[in-house]
Order: sequence, then C-alpha cells, then structure tokens
Amino acid sequence: MIDPDRLLSAYHTARDDLLAERCAEGHWEGELSSSPLSTATAVSALALVARSGAAGESLSVPASSLIRPGIEYLAATQNADGGWGDTRQSRSNIATTMLVRAAFHLAGAAERHDEPLARAQRYVEAQGGVAGLRRRYGKDKTFAVPILTNAALADLVGWEEVAALPFELACLPYPILRFLRLPVVSYAVPALVAVGQAGYFHRKPRNPITRLIRRLAVGRSLQTLARMQPQSGGFLEAAPLTSFVVMSLAGISEAGHPVVRRGVEFLLRSVRPDGSWPIDTNLATWVTTLAINALDASGDDLGRIDCLPWLLECQHRRVHPFTNADPGGWGWTDLSGAVPDADDTAGALVALAAIRRTAEPAAAKMIDAAAAEGLRWLLELQNADGGWPTFCRGWGALPFDRSGVDLSAHAIRALCAWKGTSTAWTERLPWSRAEAAIRRGLEHLARHQRPDGSWVPLWFGNQYHPAEENPVYGTARTLLAYRDLGLVETEPARRGLQWLAAAQGRDGGWGSGAGPETAGGQVSSVEETALAVETLAWADGASSRQPSLERGVVWLVEAVEAGRHRRPSPIGFYFAKLWYDEKLYPLIFTVAALGSAARRRLGGEPHRTPSCQPTSETAS
Repeated sequence: MIDPDRLLSAYHTARDDLLAERCAEGHWEGELSSSPLSTATAVSALALVARSGAAGESLSVPASSLIRPGIEYLAATQNADGGWGDTRQSRSNIATTMLVRAAFHLAGAAERHDEPLARAQRYVEAQGGVAGLRRRYGKDKTFAVPILTNAALADLVGWEEVAALPFELACLPYPILRFLRLPVVSYAVPALVAVGQAGYFHRKPRNPITRLIRRLAVGRSLQTLARMQPQSGGFLEAAPLTSFVVMSLAGISEAGHPVVRRGVEFLLRSVRPDGSWPIDTNLATWVTTLAINALDASGDDLGRIDCLPWLLECQHRRVHPFTNADPGGWGWTDLSGAVPDADDTAGALVALAAIRRTAEPAAAKMIDAAAAEGLRWLLELQNADGGWPTFCRGWGALPFDRSGVDLSAHAIRALCAWKGTSTAWTERLPWSRAEAAIRRGLEHLARHQRPDGSWVPLWFGNQYHPAEENPVYGTARTLLAYRDLGLVETEPARRGLQWLAAAQGRDGGWGSGAGPETAGGQVSSVEETALAVETLAWADGASSRQPSLERGVVWLVEAVEAGRHRRPSPIGFYFAKLWYDEKLYPLIFTVAALGSAARRRLGGEPHRTPSCQPTSETAS
C-alpha cells in the first residue's frame, strides 16, 4: 500500500490544479484539442466563400485572411506516414487525410505543398481510397458523404462518387423523421440539407419525379436549415458540421445566404491564434458537472463551488429547434449551439443532487424545480429497449443514434441520486416511474454486457484498440451505476469488476489496446487508469481485487508527481468517430480516483441510496 501522506499529497495537487482551472464565473470551461480535421473543413469552407466573392464587407474579418494560417497549421501537423489524424496525438485516418487534401486544393496551396500532398495521396491509396472511406463508416453516411462532397468541390473525386442525400425529407415534421431511417444521424439534419443540395445541383437525379420533388424542396428545406441555426451561427457549436453546411451552400452559388454568413462569422470567432479550430467551442456544462461530481466523490467541500445559478441557467427551457426536444434537459455547453442530451442531463442531475445536500432552503427549492423537469425529460427519453440514446428517442438505424451503455448507466445514477428527495417527485412524476425505468435500464445493461464481462461505451474510444473501442471507460462507468444501487454483488457487476481488474496493464495502469511503441504492451492513460481506480476503490469485498487497486493507485500517484495528470489523451469521440482530447479530463478523473481511494481508506462511503434497488430477479 502506498504511503497515505503521499496519496493525500497527490490528491491535493490534482484537486488544486482542477480548482485553479475555474473561470471567473465559478464554473469550468475546459479546452478541447485543436483538430486538423476541423481546421481542414473550416479552411475549405472559407476558401469557397472567398472564391465566390461573397465574403464581403458584411463579415467582421475577411474570410481569406484565415486561410493561410490554417494551411500552415495543417502543413505542420502531417504524420510521418503521410496522413493526418484528428488531433496532434491521433493516428492517421483516411477521413481526415482526404479532408486536408481537399483544403489544400481549395485554398490554392497545392503547388506550394506538392511533396506533402504526394505523400498524403499515397496514404489515401494505401487505405483504399473512396472504397476505404466507405468501409470506415459503413451504412452511416453522416460523415462519408460530406467528406466526398468536400473532395468533389475540390475536383479530387467525381460527383458520381457522392451518394445523394434526400434533403427533401427535412421539410417533413421532425417527429416523423425518426420513422424514416435516414442515412444520417438525428443531429446531422443540417448536413442532410446543405450537402444533399450540393449533390443535387451538381448531379441531378435520373428519376424525373425525384428530380421534381427535390427542385420544389430546395427553398423550403433551406428555411428549415435557417430555423435550426443557433444564434452563434455554429451548428452544435461544431466547426466541422458548420463548415460542411457553409462549403456545400457556397459551392452551389449560395455563399450570400444568411445561413452561410452566420456560419462564416462563427468560424471567424472560433479560430485559435495558431490558425487551427477545435471540433467544438467548449464542453463547459459537461466538464463542470464532471468536476463537481468528482469533488463530491472525494468527499470534498462543495461549498467553494459557487456556480449553481450558472448551472441552472444552462437548463433548456423551450422546445429545441434542432432536435425538437422538450424543455428540461441540459446540453454540453452554455452556448446557443448546444442541444439537450442524456449524458449531460444525467451529469447535471447528479451534480445538483450533490449541491442540494448543503444548500440553503431557497436554493434547494430552485434545485428541486429544475431537477423535476430534468428527471421528467430523462425518463421520457428512454428507448423501448430500456436504454438511453443521446438526443432523440426512437432513432436506432445508425450507431451513434442507438442506446448506449454509458448513457444508460449515467441516467440510472441520475434517477437514483434523487430517490430521497420527495419534492422532486409528484403525482404527475411518481417515484414508481423511476423505479420501472431503472429496472428496464438494468436489463438493458445486462443484455449488452460482453461475454468477457466488459461494456463498450458509445461516445468514448481508444485509438490503440483493434475496434477503436474503450471497454475500460464503458465498464468503469457502468459499474458505478451498480455501485450506486448497492448491487456490486450481482452477477453482472462481479463479472464487470473481474474484467476490469484483469484488464490492468503490466505497468499498473489501464488502457484499451497495444501500441507499436510498447512491443505489444498496453498503452496506459491517466484517464482510463483513473476511471478504473475510482471504480475499484468502491468495489466491496473481493480481496483479490485489492492488489490491482493498489498498483493502480501507485501508477496514478506517480503520474501526478511527474505532472502527467495534465496531459490529456484522445479518448473522446465526437460524431462519427471524430477523436478529441479535453484538457480537464485527466484532472477531473484523477481527482475522483485519488479522492475516492483516500476516502475509502479513511472509512468513508460513497453517496448512494440502496433503497433504489430494484427487485432481485431484475438486478441479477
């Protein structure tokens, strides 16, 4: 066992570092990694707008002024194999490499960078070219079609390679769309419209009826697109999605359209000093609730966290124009491009339950009112399969629209956190409804446990894993739901804990696959090691797991002492397997892990409500 003073010292270092990252308003904003993929799409969009002559005086900054810095950033981030990855730490992939090549061509910079582009071309060919891109995404056209559209706009592929998207469907009422099995995910309707129209104008359908329908739908679908655009101009606050919309419309002589102007303004505001763009503006709501819950798991004083008004203000109060979501949920940021979703709503509910324990009566009343709306929203999002999706109930045709075990476990934890607060439940929202949802959620988790005992999450991965999955994240996060319910001795939980302990690397840390530089050994990360340590710290009994926990604590303490807890790894997925890393993830997860380990040694208990337990036959 590591010296307790050394453990506490490492915890205090990580905690103080985390607290120091708060902004002036008292919450956390974080920092997403700069992205060659985002930068490439933004450069292509701005180049097409500038080429059209519509950049004009209406913009705060000339669009063309950001193209050269973006190209310079891209030139400096090429990997040794000739390709580009989604972050500077990411392995090359065909999607990002094709987007970067298109950006160089559209920006008129291909001749100046002929040698790097020749290497990139060889990389793309080695990955199978257009067929290789399609293999990467399978039936999901959310990213494949926009990438090929970008390449076609740069004259790198023919328009016959770009699948037609039925943009006319965006004219239908949103609730109907989930029954139509769209070729793009629920949150990519803006791309469906803009990219679909680009394909239509460059390659008309042969069927005269389809051609007529799409011609008549052009104006109305653009109106739908304009209604969905947030005040910031950035769809989902995401540079790639916004850029695909801007470049597609600019490529069909619509560069003067208000949607394009607002999208360009968003890109101009979100560029970084080095000429790069992140995949999203920030994850402020998400990282703030993660930080609060990490400090609470450590038994730390939440009185110093004075961001309750801000967190309550982040709750969505009206039907959302993007996904038609009802009021009551939280998105990942306080900015206008956010969309309410299951993970962020669950995180906010767990954080509010923690804050409420020491809140003054007036604050507790406001918290209860917000929680009641959030709980109702979360319950109504549950899918028929018992799990929770990200944004929209009932969309299940594509991978990132399905129920996810990480989302479902988080939702269960959120429901459980409010069991003992009677004012959050009413006759219209009875606790019995939550109990039924928890039972169905546990059945979903049990059905989706892998034969080896692990669970695989929806929104996190590991680039070293053969399938780019992250079972460490999924298993650790799912097991916390069993912990909160007092069900760690059930069969699914025992198997999950056994897998988690066995997945530990030879160095004492956790990762999800082997990297070439480790000669077949595991590439451990601070994030994954911290997640495993936090979970094992609260796993009751099973002395056989104690050595695994101790080795993990040692690995994490040494990481803090060496400053590695401030070095993020690209474990996050954005839509369609777009990798990112977040500056605060290793800090937050380390605080939760070391705080939990220290607290458990001092005889503490996690905040949980065993009375949430479902019937024994369902739990097992």
